[in-house]
Amino acid sequence: MPNEAPPDQTPSHRGRLVPAAQGVTPDSIGTFVAEQWPDALAAKCHEVSGRHVLVSLAVKPAWIRPGGFISGPTQFTLADLALWYVSFGAIGLEAMALTSELSIRFVRPAIGSTLWARATLDSVGKRNLVGSVTIWTDDPERPTAVCQGTYIAPPTRTA
Repeated sequence: MPNEAPPDQTPSHRGRLVPAAQGVTPDSIGTFVAEQWPDALAAKCHEVSGRHVLVSLAVKPAWIRPGGFISGPTQFTLADLALWYVSFGAIGLEAMALTSELSIRFVRPAIGSTLWARATLDSVGKRNLVGSVTIWTDDPERPTAVCQGTYIAPPTRTA
């Protein structure tokens, strides 16, 4: 599979498609993140549903460690961004969805010019969104890192 093309995987949750929140598309996520956090490292969103997101990140030379490996902090950042983006698919474009906890396991060296991440939500509650992220460079069947984490949605405000 070429490093620049997203993998062909059907977005589903337990065998059924869960549509993204109203107005949430890959383009709207890109625009929203650029407006809310202009200096942020921004991953490109390729797919979004109410339970998954597929994102990519072009790797900069500064993120490469000796041996040609993409650094762990770069992969961790992509995992956090992927969970933030997938929260948009579930609850809408909400800047104040916050990381509650996030853990990562590095399973093999990441070598390449593009990092890919697929985040899926395992549980969506009133405030907590629990998800998993798989990160890879050129083959989604050979992940470089696997992650799990929880995001907290802000309380809904009533007038």
